[in-house]
Amino acid sequence: MGSMGFPVTRTNRSLVAPSSATPRETLRLSVIDRVAGLRHLVRSLHVFDGAASARVEGDGEPPAPAKTVREALGKALVDYFPFAGRFVEEGGETRVACTGEGAWFVEAAAACTLEEVKHLDHPMLIPKEDLLPEPAPDVAPLDIPLMMQVTEFTCGGFVVGLISVHTIADGLGAGQFINAVADYARGLPKPRVTPIWARDLIPDPPKMPAPPPKLELLDLRYFTVDLGPDHIAKVKARFFEATGQRCSAFDVCVAKTWQARTRALLLDGGADRNVHVCFFANTRHLLPPAAMNGFYGNCFYTVTATRPAGEVARAEVTEVVRAIRDAKARLASDFARWSAGGFERDPYELTFTYDSLFVSDWTRLGLLEADYGWGPPAHVVPFSYHPFMAVAVIGAPPKPKAGARVMTMCVEERHLPEFQDQMNAFAAGDQH
Repeated sequence: MGSMGFPVTRTNRSLVAPSSATPRETLRLSVIDRVAGLRHLVRSLHVFDGAASARVEGDGEPPAPAKTVREALGKALVDYFPFAGRFVEEGGETRVACTGEGAWFVEAAAACTLEEVKHLDHPMLIPKEDLLPEPAPDVAPLDIPLMMQVTEFTCGGFVVGLISVHTIADGLGAGQFINAVADYARGLPKPRVTPIWARDLIPDPPKMPAPPPKLELLDLRYFTVDLGPDHIAKVKARFFEATGQRCSAFDVCVAKTWQARTRALLLDGGADRNVHVCFFANTRHLLPPAAMNGFYGNCFYTVTATRPAGEVARAEVTEVVRAIRDAKARLASDFARWSAGGFERDPYELTFTYDSLFVSDWTRLGLLEADYGWGPPAHVVPFSYHPFMAVAVIGAPPKPKAGARVMTMCVEERHLPEFQDQMNAFAAGDQH
């Protein structure tokens, strides 16, 4: 039951198998897919106003979102049959047994309109647990690639709650899969992008034996802020004036969040110790052309910028943007060196300490474009937080608001007020 008087009732739960026969085989995953840290659940809510639906069935009744999405999922699982399988351990490594058992699907109804719950804007008036699928019985949540819940609201709007395991797909791959479901839901005969498994496109350099990373639990606090398009544009313009180069909204959001967080951490002193910001850059363009079109596995490389804390705190924001762009510029050469086995330390075995901020960009994954027949989502709410990792997720505020929404779980209680002040000052247009 939902709290605050907005109950959500789950009405149907079942496995959705591929709608026609699929190969039965056990597939090997790539060396990146198998990174231990990726065996985690990625959760998100996709909010659809439902107003755009003009379709009607033969009897004049508009189609029900849950039924439409469920049928489309069955079709998409034929193209993406590994999503209907289960993770297994074989020969000392994780693989995907393509069993055709299916994805877990939950149908639910909320006793309110989306308007009444502010379209799930922050802070959410329905707990996320009510809108995300409960786990399937008899299967460990980390063994099933995909779980989905469609909650219908009384206004005709609906929310798709997704839980997937990062091992099978990165953000772009998950976006590609969700768009395939949406393509079928809109009545297309096949998805616009044809998926390829082709995990052997990913290099498999010899690995240095390394101890598993030590995970220290951090007691992180949640904080969300919206950065307006005008402030972002101002920093972009200043960067262009200073360097003659362009930078992206992502660069600006990362720079500002890293700087605000670093200033907060300096309350404890330590201006000369290094701080790091890390993000995961897509590397499909660095692989054979096949990977650019339809590859949905994990295909990224970790980009890290490292600077003394005092320098990050004092710098002009354009200087911090430059540090991030310099790190990005090394991507192709670093990835090539890794592919050839030229690394002492495995760049995918990350160290999670309080000195490192991890940033995840949810704006370019295709999730904001997925249209099941009721128009694209008004709002996508990601929940990719881990108690051992200081994280900032860059997303979009709910439509029609423009700009960026930065959702963080990256500072402990004692650093929260200063971090909030720094982020709010930037959001209010105070540039320094």
